[in-house]
Amino acid sequence: MSWMQGITCQVRHWRAERARWKADMVEFKAAQKEARRKGEWPENPGPPPTGFTLLPWLLMGMGSFSNLLQGKTSNPWIGGLGLFAFNSLYIYVVFRSFVKEKRQAVSTVVALIVMGLITCGLALGYGGSWLYFFPLLGLATGAVVRGPRLGQVGLALTALAAAVSVYRSGWDAINVAYGTFLSTMVTAAILSLSEAVRELRAAREELARRAVEKERMRFSRDLHDLLGHTLSVIVVKSEAARRLAPRDMEAALGQITDIEAVGRQALTEIREAVTGYREGSLATELDRARSALSAADIAPVVRQSGPLLTPQNEALLGWVVREAVTNVVRHSGATRCEITFDGVMDRVRLTIADDGPGDGGTTATGPAEGIGGTGLKGLTERLAVAGGSLRAGPSPRGGFTVTAELPVESAELTSSVVTTAGATAPREP
Repeated sequence: MSWMQGITCQVRHWRAERARWKADMVEFKAAQKEARRKGEWPENPGPPPTGFTLLPWLLMGMGSFSNLLQGKTSNPWIGGLGLFAFNSLYIYVVFRSFVKEKRQAVSTVVALIVMGLITCGLALGYGGSWLYFFPLLGLATGAVVRGPRLGQVGLALTALAAAVSVYRSGWDAINVAYGTFLSTMVTAAILSLSEAVRELRAAREELARRAVEKERMRFSRDLHDLLGHTLSVIVVKSEAARRLAPRDMEAALGQITDIEAVGRQALTEIREAVTGYREGSLATELDRARSALSAADIAPVVRQSGPLLTPQNEALLGWVVREAVTNVVRHSGATRCEITFDGVMDRVRLTIADDGPGDGGTTATGPAEGIGGTGLKGLTERLAVAGGSLRAGPSPRGGFTVTAELPVESAELTSSVVTTAGATAPREP
């Protein structure tokens, strides 16, 4: 009973494969028709080939079947069983040959060898039209054996077909050997090419998907960093202008002028971020940081010394300054913020530390959970790609510290040490 259930399951599987193949063909023909209507070349190569594409070749055995029906074959029961066994194994092998794992399985190879033995037995026993099972065996062999061993296997099978054909029917049947060689090589070549085309198409689609995903991530990070900093500066300067307006209108107008400049600059940066051409400048970000901190009544202290940077590394550290200073202005409640840039020949370090209320703690590699949010997490990823690192967390003496490190890609050093304080005198923590 179990073998009957196995046959039933196999038949159901073939029916499902056939239904899926017919649906793929309908979709392929519709895509071709639409492409011809638009005057374009259809990109869809069509549904992948299945075992159904090799089934019509079984008609080559109709001559042997006809001999059995007409009683022209001795021992018809043996011939009938051989024909049934060959056709069953052929169907089994060709359907497995289109799935790489099944094609390379031991059971498929064993079935192919048994097919070869049955073919030799029927050809040697009956000759004539039974010799045409060799080209059928070549089709199955070409579908299964694809790779560096194809040539050896194809030549061995051709030699076997030639020897059996000459033995049974003389040199007139040598065309069986030619048909066997041709069916083996052509089948393997066509199926291998079809498989390679589909793999390349799948790889191209995957690369396109990853490129879109990468660009989406880049744009979302840039937009977050740009708008988060810019809006924070605008809010801080607006509050400063509101406080100054009753007693010093000229200073309030200065803050409003700064708001206008920040807004215009933000529009330019957003356009550049959309097109992917924006490159930040560390000096520019440090100037903006001084302005934003001063407007928020936080004393900025900037110390800069160390090696010159490549534009890419300078842009990365500029993003760190922008994000860290934005967090200081919005969340720290600090009165003083120190920005230190230093380094040696092989590595540079940027540190942004404030004296805001803190509960103390240790510094963790990467932004701690709940600290820094999306901005610092995105910067951690960017610095990691460039071979650097980002640490953020509460300082042991209070406040919050962000430290970014990058490898140096330039051998030139600067010897300048710049210490800049804002208009408001630094307040000791």
